[in-house]
Amino acid sequence: MPAYDAFLLVSFGGPEGPDEVMPFLENVTRGRGVPPERLASVAEHYYAVGGVSPINQQCRDLLAAVRADFSASGLSLPVYWGNRNWGPYLADTVRAMADDGVRHAVAFVTSAYSSYSSCRQYLDDIEQARAEVGPGAPRIDKIRRFFNHPGFIEPFAASTHAALATLPSGLRDDAHLVFTAHSIPAAMAEASGPKKGAGEVGGGYRYVAELTETARLITERAGITHPRSLAYQSRSGPPSQPWLEPDVCDHLGELAKSGTQAVVVIPVGFVSDHMEVRHDLDAEAAQVADSLGLAFARAATPGTDPRFASMITELVRERLALPDETPAPDSPAPDSTGPDSPAPDSPAPDSPGPDSPGPDSTVLDNPAAGALGCLGVPSQDCPAGCCRYTRPAGRYTPPAGRPGGA
Repeated sequence: MPAYDAFLLVSFGGPEGPDEVMPFLENVTRGRGVPPERLASVAEHYYAVGGVSPINQQCRDLLAAVRADFSASGLSLPVYWGNRNWGPYLADTVRAMADDGVRHAVAFVTSAYSSYSSCRQYLDDIEQARAEVGPGAPRIDKIRRFFNHPGFIEPFAASTHAALATLPSGLRDDAHLVFTAHSIPAAMAEASGPKKGAGEVGGGYRYVAELTETARLITERAGITHPRSLAYQSRSGPPSQPWLEPDVCDHLGELAKSGTQAVVVIPVGFVSDHMEVRHDLDAEAAQVADSLGLAFARAATPGTDPRFASMITELVRERLALPDETPAPDSPAPDSTGPDSPAPDSPAPDSPGPDSPGPDSTVLDNPAAGALGCLGVPSQDCPAGCCRYTRPAGRYTPPAGRPGGA
């Protein structure tokens, strides 16, 4: 089995004070032609909450929960944390790991799904950080996707129940469940790979198929039969480029037109209640729902739910049980992006590469193996170049809400 000597949490990062907001936004959008006036407008969303993104504290809280779960389960690994777009930067963390003598670490990234933004780009970030540190950098293995793990599904099932309970009693039984995830370019979704073994999941490429299956598993686990749909949020590309639709706010309008009176929004594409959840859903989508006369509730993300922390422990142990010859993630291609690239919850418009993720296990609905439903256990390692994108030339258009997943 791999001899891991450290655990690494990799996330997006965010400002922790008003003076950090503009430098953070400039870092996220560097090289993409975002005009200063647009960044200033987006910065107002942060200033409205004191200039502090919740994501860094959420990472600290998750690390504390993971430490406690490691200790309770007898797993002894030091824990580290590095971000893509703000301190603590991933390269600085990898350098500290090397200085501490770490040689082989296992990494958990805060994204559950397949696509360039939500998987491949993290691999590139890790390898770029290792390259910056040099020959003494530890090898770092990324934990597999976890969209159908019980520890991810069950907290959402519980929070969906809790959100339903907040609606007026006369509207709960007919409420519509709207599952949301970050929109990505349609070509990026295509490059995420075809659905394989998707059974009743329906049409779409792997990113869409995984989201669709996750939504089904949450309602199944919750034991509810409400109507449901999948919508997207936080689009950040130009109108000329096709992105996944429908937009959640547009979708709420269509639901209202069809006679729906109440909705529960479940941000299944995210692991914590960061700014894209709190602003794009709790502010923007809630305001749209109110203007449409829709009763609105939003389910909580897993955050530091004990089941989610225990899932991370299980995934580390799963990785520990692999044979020693398990390959390391491939090195970045020349076109790989750097630490100023958007996170899984803030993808950039890119053009597709030729590869798709490797096949997942055909072992279906196996909670003991950490996978529910019909898509099987996700593969442990991605093939070289999977989900690869090269960002096209041209002016970048930031999202309607804000250009960062923090």
